[in-house]
Amino acid sequence: MANVRVMVLRSAGTNCDRETQHAFEQAGAAVERVHVQRWIETPTMLDRFDILALPGGFSYGDDIAAGRILATELTTRLGESLRRFVERGRLVIGICNGFQVLVRTGLLPGHSPVGFDQTSTLAHNTSGRFQARWVGLEEVQGACVWTRGLGAFELPMAHGEGRFVMSSAKELDAIERSGQVALRYKGENPNGSERAIAGVCDASGRVFGLMPHPERYVVESQHFDSVGRRVRDGVSMNAEAVGMKIFHNGVSACG
Repeated sequence: MANVRVMVLRSAGTNCDRETQHAFEQAGAAVERVHVQRWIETPTMLDRFDILALPGGFSYGDDIAAGRILATELTTRLGESLRRFVERGRLVIGICNGFQVLVRTGLLPGHSPVGFDQTSTLAHNTSGRFQARWVGLEEVQGACVWTRGLGAFELPMAHGEGRFVMSSAKELDAIERSGQVALRYKGENPNGSERAIAGVCDASGRVFGLMPHPERYVVESQHFDSVGRRVRDGVSMNAEAVGMKIFHNGVSACG
């Protein structure tokens, strides 16, 4: 799948771009990390790629609100390039801060044509604190091409603004009916998200955002209980972990 090309977008404050690059490369893609200013200088450069990845971190220091400034750059300076990319059926993934950016551009939930109308947000955790720990998750079978075959699993999370909220119950019901809820927290709802939503996609299933970090769990040795799992369950510490499945799914969906 080396013919699949991925742009990993970065800006001041992005700090998960190298891990995201590594995960996509392990999935067989050719990856280029691109600063947003380079893209602004040459808006058509996105046309060379099959997948746009917005990684985690604190873009522009999360000034004003998490992801707000980068989202504003995308909609006001790169809107046509991004709209064309999505309308051509290319794939987009936003992880943590990247998810915050996507909801603030309006690309997610995106159950209407690309128009950058924001109908959801990622608000402060109900705990009022930044939380960094492992969480239980479960796949919700629906439109999302990124989450197929995941079942129930665990990933690490690290965020202070991760509570998924829709503008109305009607809008929330709409994304449920259209199969756009892709992941839910299983067991504890760590940030108070409505209906325990941890990840959503657009109506096509090809634009996807999630708060937990799959790029931080691509081999079993990264699990917090990796030694216990090796002893207890016989899991090889070098085996691919569930986070890699998301990247494999995205690369495969380009075929």
